[in-house]
Amino acid sequence: MNEQSASLPAPAPMALERSAQLLAQIRAALHAGGGWLPFDAYMQQALYAPGLGYYTGQAGQFGDFGSDSDFVTAPELSPLFGRTLAAQVAQVLQQGDLHTVVEFGAGSGRLAAQILGELDHLGCAPRHYAIVEVSGALKHRQMQTLRSAVPHLFDRVQWWTALPETFEAVAISNEVLDAMPVKLLHRHEGGWMERGVAQEGDDLVFADRATALLPPAPEAHALPIGTVTEIHPQALAFVRTLADRLARGAALFIDYGFPQREYYHPQRHMGTLQAHYRHRVLDDVLLWPGLADITAHVDFTAIALAAQDAGLDVLGYTSQASFLMNCGLLDLVAAELAAGPPPVAPSSAAALCAATTAPGGSHYLRQTAAVNKLLNESEMGELFKVIALGRGVDAHALRGFARGDRTHTL
Repeated sequence: MNEQSASLPAPAPMALERSAQLLAQIRAALHAGGGWLPFDAYMQQALYAPGLGYYTGQAGQFGDFGSDSDFVTAPELSPLFGRTLAAQVAQVLQQGDLHTVVEFGAGSGRLAAQILGELDHLGCAPRHYAIVEVSGALKHRQMQTLRSAVPHLFDRVQWWTALPETFEAVAISNEVLDAMPVKLLHRHEGGWMERGVAQEGDDLVFADRATALLPPAPEAHALPIGTVTEIHPQALAFVRTLADRLARGAALFIDYGFPQREYYHPQRHMGTLQAHYRHRVLDDVLLWPGLADITAHVDFTAIALAAQDAGLDVLGYTSQASFLMNCGLLDLVAAELAAGPPPVAPSSAAALCAATTAPGGSHYLRQTAAVNKLLNESEMGELFKVIALGRGVDAHALRGFARGDRTHTL
């Protein structure tokens, strides 16, 4: 146990047992691989090993601060996020006469519920809402969320284990690309080496091996000795597969990341790889396999180039803040605050309304705090980006990129 693990909230005994089982599988893979695993193979096991990985062995990762969750996503912060995103989805559905929405990795199901509810309110609920989900535990949670939030639309929801050979749809991906396994590269004096995982005593440790792999950006040549960075073959393969299958429509990817000139900037010489546990960033990404989320920021230039090479158009690229404001988030905030808090029991309604609707009341403060986090440059507003890829869609008609489009920076 390292120094940081001693200061963290202790995992439950059942969670530690599950992690021990996963660790045994990883050690078996290390033995089969001659004592070394490339990091993307380790990350695949840690996140997606059937029944044991972070996303496949539990369903409680998503939630607010102070809960037993590990991180907060935008749909968990505020339902206004999904409602605003729905405005862009509605525009593409109506423009292209499309009838299907596809969501990759739907998490707790809150985003799906928010989008479906708002599309219904706008009069353009899709005939089908398909969720592509690898986790049985999360699928069960999504079913519960959707049955509760939009029971009249639940029969339109379906779960896909894989993409069909061809489909027409608006596809949505919120914080999915960052959870796709990455390869690690470490710059030595003699050039780049691939960083993988080995075993030292009872501990998992990093170990480097010779490789022909290189970072994709010219900027990487200026990175100093000792730099550790990532490349994203699985995310690029996913985009190519999407391009092969999407006959017509658009795909919206929302995630944290940078264009290549920023991704491989010398100031980012330790890369972007992180592990998250109980709303803390772990120093040791190999700690407690299966119990901590592992992520890396997205190289949006590589995503755009892979899409173009596979025949998709890049329809827009901008910050999350610009995208949400273009899609009318501030109008929704004004309407929400004017409407006041949700109804409560009659006996306490008057007192609660007085305490929560005025500026400074709890309802007002919750709404403004969530929106500030979504939009603020020092929070999610600038770090998170939105990129739209598509086929047969007019890029000029996408309202989310009407102002502040940064496609030229990719």
